[in-house]
Amino acid sequence: MIDDLRFFHVVASSETLTAAARELQCSLPVVSKRLSALERRLDARLVHRGTRRLVLTSEGELFAARLAPILDQVSELEDLVGPRTGELRGTIDVQATLGLGRAHIAPLLGEFTARHPRLDVRLHTSALPLRPHRREFDLAVHVGTPPDSALRMRRLAKNRRIPCAAPSYVDRRGLPERIEDLAGHDCIVLRENEGDFALWRFGDARNPRQVRVRGRLSTNDGDIATGWALQGHGVIMRSEWQVRTHLESGELVRVLPDVPTPPADIYALRTGDAPVPRRISELIKHLAARLPGRIAGSSQP
Repeated sequence: MIDDLRFFHVVASSETLTAAARELQCSLPVVSKRLSALERRLDARLVHRGTRRLVLTSEGELFAARLAPILDQVSELEDLVGPRTGELRGTIDVQATLGLGRAHIAPLLGEFTARHPRLDVRLHTSALPLRPHRREFDLAVHVGTPPDSALRMRRLAKNRRIPCAAPSYVDRRGLPERIEDLAGHDCIVLRENEGDFALWRFGDARNPRQVRVRGRLSTNDGDIATGWALQGHGVIMRSEWQVRTHLESGELVRVLPDVPTPPADIYALRTGDAPVPRRISELIKHLAARLPGRIAGSSQP
C-alpha cells in the first residue's frame, strides 16, 4: 500500500504520464498498467485519459491531497526507527520561481545535498502558479505574498519590488514624477504566476496605490525583462535583489525613488497540517541562514 501511495504521489505531481515514467525510471506501459491496477483496487478513476497534460479526477485530487501527510509520517517513522546516525534521508521535491531558482536556490540545494549524501532533492523551476491541491512540492520558495492563505510559511529573506530604468531611457523619455505618469511610459511587463502582471503596486498596507502600465515588450522570463531594461527599452518593476548590482553600477537608475513599494519577501511554503519531516525543516533552516547573505551580494539579474 505504501508503495502505491508513493507511486501515485509521483503520478499526481507530474505533468504527463510520460514524465511520471521518467521519474519512476520505468516504461510508460508499466506506469499505465500500475495506475489502472490501483484504480481497480480503489474502484475509482483517478486520472482523466486522453488529455495531453495529466489531469486528475476529483477522486484523484482527493487521493493525492490525503496521501501526502501519510507519506510524511511514514518518512518520519523511518527516521525514528532507522539507524541513529543523525543522517537525513529520503526525497524532497522543491519548487521555485525561475530567476530565484537558478540564481540562488539551486546552489543552496547543492550545498545542502553535499552535507547530506543520503538525501535526494528534486528542484523544479517554473513561472506557473503554485497548485497546492496537486501536491507538486514538499517545499516551495515563493517571492511575494503567498497565493494561498492555507499554506504554511516561513520568511526566508526580506525583499521588495522597485521600478527602474536605464540612463539611456531616462535621457530619451525623462523620469516620471508621479505614479500615474507610469501609464504614459514604455513599461516592460513581466508575466509572472499568471497574475495581474500589468498592475504595479506602490505604497504600504495603510496607503496602497496602484497603476496599470503597458508596453510593447512582455515576457515570463525575468532575465529577459532585465536585459531589455538595460538596453534602454523601458521601465521595469523588479525585485530589489535582482537589480541591486545594476543600480549600484549605474546601469539602471531608480524610478520614483521617494515613493515606497510594498514588501515582496521570499517565503518557504508548505502544504498540510502534518508535522514537518526533519529533512524538510533542516532544509528550511539552511535556506533561511544562507539566502539573505547571498541575495545581499547578488550579481545575478
